[in-house]
Amino acid sequence: MDYLKKFSPVVVAVLMAMLPTPEGLTAEAWYFLSIFVGVVVGLIVEPVPAALVGLTGVSVVAMLGLVDPSAAASRNWMLSGFSNGVIWLIFAAFMFAKGYQKTGLGKRISLILIKFLGKSTLGLGYAVAFSDAILSPFMPSNTARSAGTIYPVASNIPPMFDSYADKNPRKIGSYLCWVAFAATCVTSSMFLTALAPNLLAVDIIQQTTGINIQWGQWASIMLPTMLPLFFLTPWLAYVIYPPTQKTSPEAPAWAADELKRMGSITVKELLMLGYAVMALIFWIFGKQFGVNSTVAAVFVLTLMVLSGIIDWEDVITNKGAWNVLVWFATLVAMASGLKKTGILTWIGELVSVYLQGMPMETVAIMLVILFFVLHYFFASTTAHTTALLPLFLAIAGPILPAEMLPRVALLLAASLGVMGIITPYATGPAPIWYGAGFISQARWWALGAIFGGLYLAAMVVVTILYV
Repeated sequence: MDYLKKFSPVVVAVLMAMLPTPEGLTAEAWYFLSIFVGVVVGLIVEPVPAALVGLTGVSVVAMLGLVDPSAAASRNWMLSGFSNGVIWLIFAAFMFAKGYQKTGLGKRISLILIKFLGKSTLGLGYAVAFSDAILSPFMPSNTARSAGTIYPVASNIPPMFDSYADKNPRKIGSYLCWVAFAATCVTSSMFLTALAPNLLAVDIIQQTTGINIQWGQWASIMLPTMLPLFFLTPWLAYVIYPPTQKTSPEAPAWAADELKRMGSITVKELLMLGYAVMALIFWIFGKQFGVNSTVAAVFVLTLMVLSGIIDWEDVITNKGAWNVLVWFATLVAMASGLKKTGILTWIGELVSVYLQGMPMETVAIMLVILFFVLHYFFASTTAHTTALLPLFLAIAGPILPAEMLPRVALLLAASLGVMGIITPYATGPAPIWYGAGFISQARWWALGAIFGGLYLAAMVVVTILYV
């Protein structure tokens, strides 16, 4: 079985390549598509690390000259993702997360919120949610944010009330686990920089359609959409999946003790806060200052190193950041190859025949719903983005008016965060919170269906209003 899993991407790619080339595609384009599908299979089953899957894909395509027969052009295409600004923005944002961790600022923020909001279980739910929201614009890994920063703090609370995975889980533990997980799904869609696949999606959109989505443009649409869901989520969980423990007087006292142990806020924490605000200002208003968002992120990163928030060793040994850089850079190159080889045009023309004559708004809504629901088949948001976003853009391109396409593209990308709610494997933090054992598998799927339906409805409403 392990043998089959390890070689399944190769088997799928080879078998697909052996099929007759469809009419409208060149043999090179068909071979490229076969390798692309093999890469997607590799991202799903992960027989080797995901970054290695992507690196293998681009190197094989370049070796075969499928994108361009010129050796120099193939090399340039293979490395094109590494010169991509969005990829380096993701890398810099991972370093911001390291700064929050090393200075203790992320933990301090969570404890302060628990101290002031944690007198009731509902208040604790909001404290956990707000902790995630405050960190989300600066931490593109929702796994690092939710599982790495919020979970270590929140996991200390249920035992105070004799609530454990195998004993009294419904007392308080189950509620906090679900709220923490649901909140990070919402915040992941709220900001462009709150989820790494958001940035990958924006770059795929730019590569395949030429549409450039800015941080402020994303926030102007998704903040008004996600804020009501964000405030509703802890209360709705409290109603649908109520904890039996309604008050939590011990939690604020515990948080106060933890803050005392941490001591007064340090200079490094204040510096980290200042750098985070500086980065956010440039991400929102950088265009007016003539500063690119990636340039601003790298500049702030250098300030963090020079002022000792993190050291150079942290930069060169951050395996997560370098892994994501290689992973996403290769996937961006593969996505651009879909356009260069004419595959996207071919798919768009093929599918658009069946959608012709339908109202444009109906087509937009159908695309958003289908893109969301298909995530049931993916255990990786990145794999979902890589496999389906270029396909959906190719379908939308020939059908939707030019003025509507950028808005639909943004909504497809923005749904990546909230769709993580639907299964115990749909997004990075899910296995951590599910693995805590407070919520059974059947209950998790039921809650995922309820909250997933609500979040999808919000995306449909914004689609109707926005497009």
